[in-house]
Amino acid sequence: MSERDERLAALVAAARARLAPIESEYPFTPRFHLHEGNVAQHFVDEGPREGEPLLFVHGNPTWSFAWRRAVRRLSASYRCVAPDHVGCGLSDKPRDHPYRLKSHVENLEALVLALDLERITLVLHDWGGAIGMGLARRHPERIARLVLMNTAAFLSRRMPLRIAACRVPVFGKLAVRGLNAFARAATFMAVEEPLEPLVKRGYLLPYDSWDARVATLAFVEDIPMKPGHPSWEELGWTGRVLGQFRDRPAALLWGMRDWCFTPRFLAEWEERLPGAEVRRFERAGHYLFEDAGDELVDHLAGFLERNALPPRRNAIRSEASVR
Repeated sequence: MSERDERLAALVAAARARLAPIESEYPFTPRFHLHEGNVAQHFVDEGPREGEPLLFVHGNPTWSFAWRRAVRRLSASYRCVAPDHVGCGLSDKPRDHPYRLKSHVENLEALVLALDLERITLVLHDWGGAIGMGLARRHPERIARLVLMNTAAFLSRRMPLRIAACRVPVFGKLAVRGLNAFARAATFMAVEEPLEPLVKRGYLLPYDSWDARVATLAFVEDIPMKPGHPSWEELGWTGRVLGQFRDRPAALLWGMRDWCFTPRFLAEWEERLPGAEVRRFERAGHYLFEDAGDELVDHLAGFLERNALPPRRNAIRSEASVR
């Protein structure tokens, strides 16, 4: 066994042990991609390998656990890929990693190319919007459909006070990394209905120490609010090219009680993607995948069926050759 294979085997074994307490909620096989520098990125890859890929991209402070309902149901027909950003979930959390938007986009790009995903349906939430659409900007030919949930991929000057407080020097670090205030608060501030104890445990499981919360704080600090911020140009470039995706089938699925990505963000998406289907979940908050639950997955499944992709050209040629 090569050194690389030994490393991957060790990562999988450690992940299985870590996931044991929540296996009933998150019953997926852990997989890892090694980036340059031997940084491991965890991802879920469930369903038929020849199936159309659904790429689920999470935000902060969640991880691929957020997509468990959708993956369990849709992996019967689709290839469901759900990565954890470096610094999040079961991925490595190096102290010296460049936790910037560009780096997250590059990591997602590397994973997509390594898996050779094409005709991708992007399913994006929170920071996943900026990261996933950053991937789309770089590889528009690989993107077939868009599903956007309480997210943004364009510059904005709006920031809720409770998030801005986490950017205050010293206080923010102590609160987010020391007390896990950001992830803990999200388990009741991002939902309208209380989470079941096992679900709450699942969201918090990867963020159990100061070092494990490095990206949680970095994401908060990486919100670009003015020119000169390290991620201002990266997000600006993505926002400027969103119009080229108007021809793609798109769905805007929105928790209308979200105090962070408010209905104002939904309205801007409607302007940028005027042909998108819009489904407003009136009683759902930011974590609409919890508040809306199966109803959300129902709508996602319906959207995919209503916007079925044509057969692949190589598949058509293959069938013709058989005849």
